Amino acid sequence: MPDAEDFKLESYQYDLDEKLIAQHPCSERSESRLMVLDRQNTTVSLSSFSRLAEHLEPGSLLMVNDTKVLPARINGHKDTGGKVEFLLLTPLPLIKPQESGYEKSAVVECLLKASKRPKIGQKIFFAHGVSFTVLQNLSMGRTKGRLFWTGDLASYFVDCGHVPLPPYIQRPDSHVDADRYQTVYSSNSKLGSVAAPTAGLHFTPGFKDSLIKAGYEWAAVTLYVGYGTFSPVRSSDIRQHKMHPEYIEVSAASAQAVKRARHEGRKVVAVGTTTVRTIESASAQLTNGQGFQGWTDLFIYPGYKFQVVDQLITNFHLPGSSLIMMISALAGREMVMGAYARARDEGFRFYSYGDAMLII
Repeated sequence: MPDAEDFKLESYQYDLDEKLIAQHPCSERSESRLMVLDRQNTTVSLSSFSRLAEHLEPGSLLMVNDTKVLPARINGHKDTGGKVEFLLLTPLPLIKPQESGYEKSAVVECLLKASKRPKIGQKIFFAHGVSFTVLQNLSMGRTKGRLFWTGDLASYFVDCGHVPLPPYIQRPDSHVDADRYQTVYSSNSKLGSVAAPTAGLHFTPGFKDSLIKAGYEWAAVTLYVGYGTFSPVRSSDIRQHKMHPEYIEVSAASAQAVKRARHEGRKVVAVGTTTVRTIESASAQLTNGQGFQGWTDLFIYPGYKFQVVDQLITNFHLPGSSLIMMISALAGREMVMGAYARARDEGFRFYSYGDAMLII
């Protein structure tokens, strides 16, 4: 049962040497270190990600988020000449363009970075005739406006956009990120996230295949990672925090895989916190073997009763984030914060390009 400390934002803070914030991916995804939290035996052990199977029960169902990161950050300028950085937040599948001759347009949400926040009605111009008109300033720094373009919008961002690396990575994106800030199982048909489901960055194609050959089942769901996953928790009482909605999709085949695993008593292992949110948000449909499409604003924190997820593969998250609160709901805040302290002492790499944690 959670106690009063579990609901305080300050209970999820910790100090971290900047040297442990991973700025670059490992040369090989499977070289990552692994910390294993065993809830039943209340133990924490150190391993490597390449030995993951040694810590999983045979026949477990591994569920992943197959979304693909869009190079969603483009640079432009105001009509006054001031520079503006634009980050598209609306998932591509939800952008329904209106057409007027060769030009297309749609209302989208974005984040704008400029010396002065653009005013309502102001236009922003980008390469190749793309433009954006500000319509409304929203909460949490978001902006709603109408985007104008010609041709294929996804292709434009792929050709002209930058990988939206998290702000704690203190360098420009490079060609390496274009490859390594994607999971090896990301689907071209699921292009549209502004951040990678980073727990999956540890898998190589060969390692994934070896797990399947060893008898582990594999299934995918989709959450288009947007601002909701990373929006900061500002309420001193975390129960007052509201998640920004994100769009999720679960196929009937993946739902059937969950139904079979539960019926056969096999563990459901979520790869990443976005997978957890998707599975738990659609838990009623999954346990009945039904697919689902829709929005989720589910916020998981201590006291939450997991309906489907048994175990979790994740990375090490920012202090005070909704993600560290989620894993505390699964493993207990004291165990998680103790594990983070040990990871820091052992020199584990933190955040998106960092090492992994397995909660069993």
